[in-house]
Amino acid sequence: MTTQHVTLTVNGESREADVEPRLLLVHLLRDVFGLTGTHIGCDTSNCGACTIHVDGQSAKSCTMLAVQANGATVRTIEGVAEGAALHPLQQGFWDQHGLQCGFCTPGMIMQAAWLLDQNAEPSEEEIRAGIAGNLCRCTGYVNIVKAIQQAAGELRTSQSAPVVAASTVEGQAVSAEPASAG
Repeated sequence: MTTQHVTLTVNGESREADVEPRLLLVHLLRDVFGLTGTHIGCDTSNCGACTIHVDGQSAKSCTMLAVQANGATVRTIEGVAEGAALHPLQQGFWDQHGLQCGFCTPGMIMQAAWLLDQNAEPSEEEIRAGIAGNLCRCTGYVNIVKAIQQAAGELRTSQSAPVVAASTVEGQAVSAEPASAG
């Protein structure tokens, strides 16, 4: 069996593997790297459960070979949250009841994140068009749209909020310059 060596950055971490040239990216992520949040739904790119970001673009990982991602930067649902705090999309899905069984949710969130990167203020129609390649068999999409609208509002608010630095913290001077090592 012939293998090819691939190196990619996944959720900010450099990852390497020797893979068969026919291995799908979704299987590299799930079976080799253990990132099981990316789901396999149809293997034909119809359902969108496997949606991830490759070099900042939305991609369905069930129709992309792992060798095609060699050298790429990949983000999966595991790389969306900042530490223990949920991403506004994850919080929106929770708050607006945008999920039921949860199978489509990781792919739906990844597609919505890409959509909001492209358009910070999408209309309901633009949201529905933006997630049209991601199927949900449980919800009917009303609450998914509400969740994306909530997240869009929160992201706009957080990006437009002014940052005000204090001149002192408990009597110590504060600087905007990074601390020097040593």
